[in-house]
Amino acid sequence: MTATHVPGLPVIDDGWLISTNPATGEEAGRVPVADEKAVIAAVERAKEAAVWWQGLGFDGRKTRLLRWRTLIVQRIEELAELVHRESGKPLADGTIEAVAAVEHLDWAARHAKKVLGPRRVRTRILVAEHSGHLEYQPYGVVGVIGPWNYPIVTPVGPISGALAAGNTIVFKPSEYTPVTGQWLADTFAEVVPEHPVLQAVHGLGDVGGALCRAGVNKVAFTGSTATAKKVMAACAENLVPVVLEAGGKDALIVDADADVTAAAEAAVWGAMTNAGQTCIGIERVYAVEGVYDQFVEAVVAKAGKLRTGEEIGPITMPRQLDIIRDHIEDALAKGGRAVLGGAGAVQAPFVSPTVLVDVPEDSSEIREETFGPTLTITKVRDADEAVRKANDTPYGLGGSVFGKKNAIRIARRLRSGMVAVNGTLTFVGMGNLPFGGVGESGFGRIHGEDGLREFARAKAITVRRGPSLLPAMTFERTPAQVQQIVKALRLLYGRKP
Repeated sequence: MTATHVPGLPVIDDGWLISTNPATGEEAGRVPVADEKAVIAAVERAKEAAVWWQGLGFDGRKTRLLRWRTLIVQRIEELAELVHRESGKPLADGTIEAVAAVEHLDWAARHAKKVLGPRRVRTRILVAEHSGHLEYQPYGVVGVIGPWNYPIVTPVGPISGALAAGNTIVFKPSEYTPVTGQWLADTFAEVVPEHPVLQAVHGLGDVGGALCRAGVNKVAFTGSTATAKKVMAACAENLVPVVLEAGGKDALIVDADADVTAAAEAAVWGAMTNAGQTCIGIERVYAVEGVYDQFVEAVVAKAGKLRTGEEIGPITMPRQLDIIRDHIEDALAKGGRAVLGGAGAVQAPFVSPTVLVDVPEDSSEIREETFGPTLTITKVRDADEAVRKANDTPYGLGGSVFGKKNAIRIARRLRSGMVAVNGTLTFVGMGNLPFGGVGESGFGRIHGEDGLREFARAKAITVRRGPSLLPAMTFERTPAQVQQIVKALRLLYGRKP
């Protein structure tokens, strides 16, 4: 690396991807760069390993996944320290992220058999002589492309679901956090040394593109909406299905009967944790006019206590600093006011907590994903106006509602994949709930039963169990038998419900 190297910016040197701390510039580690041939070779190894992994059955895979879970728990301080060195996030944040990953890994391992195992289904009148059977079969090899902002919990979601379903994995971590990704692959190999069930390949965006085209059977991607579209286009070349978790512009609604103090604490956490670099982070608040002033005051008091370099880590991706600065300046130029932070908040590699009010709706701070420790608070007449404004975005990932009487009803009206009521981001901590978005936040789900089914194909099987009393699906049927079928149909379904 040269003396002019920007801390945190990935560097490729002599076939190695070098990862550095965005706050200090210190090297966090280095991993070998994969070219297209290496990616294809990894996928071929994964295909061979899939035969063995699938042959273990649900119970055999569960045992091994729980061993990996236990290893992560035993070495959680090591993992938190690694992600701190590589991304700059505070140790406590790294620890909680690892805890959430353990939750999802444990749930997927324990419930895959129940969710995906073979079962009988009731027959229907047209083929009453046949029994129905349903099972879920793994795709084979799943490519996982992970993000840099949560390099532990985010990829572990699809990895754990796909592995529990019987797939093998080729994992491309973000070039900003490759060492954390390699740690996950290495520790899995410690508990499953027999075959390369989980492999990591490293490099820049071209490696992700190569993975999409390397013969994988499905791709799970987490990252920006712009990159999600590129991934989808690459996968479309060979009709490779995808699950995409992209950007967000999540809103928190504070209703008239909300606990304002609790709402303010949750808003600050939702907006500022991980320095605001959270796809489900709270970037907008719509507070009903009766509680607006009190809420703003409470948010400013709480956010003002946060310190950069301690509770607020550095911005991991250096070019994000320009986006955050542009959004703040655009909001102020269009008439918004900074009640905390403001134009001088961006001091690379940190951004001080910034709270903006009176920001017009056409501002980039309202319309576009900022991905920094900023928060806009907008006064609204009532919850109806809050819902309209919250939904007025192409994104639809998460959200939050604070209130008592109507909070759940408001939550149901938000156009999003997840909503926390009287909390923020809490749905991440429940391994049995699905996670994913709508609109430009992507589609498909990870976590929970839906997340397990995302990585398995539904397979329907019918089995004849006796002769056809009323044959329907054969050229041997007679007109009289067709009439009998119609008669039976009318007896069963001919009356109005």
